[in-house]
Amino acid sequence: MVLVIHIRDEFIKLGQAMKLADLVSDGVEAKYVISDGLVKVNGEVDTRRGRKLYVGDTISYNGQDVQVEGESE
Repeated sequence: MVLVIHIRDEFIKLGQAMKLADLVSDGVEAKYVISDGLVKVNGEVDTRRGRKLYVGDTISYNGQDVQVEGESE
């Protein structure tokens, strides 16, 4: 099952997106799982917590996929 998060702005940072999707409890946890190489963005491991995610991007962590979508009009 793919979770969906909606963003209002042009992008959201990876750590923020993980918190929004409830994949992690806080920014510290996000920092560690990202820097440990446990998170994939669009199918590739990314270790940058500040990685900008745009509409259409997908995050994968701990068996869960999250799709970034724009805000519903």
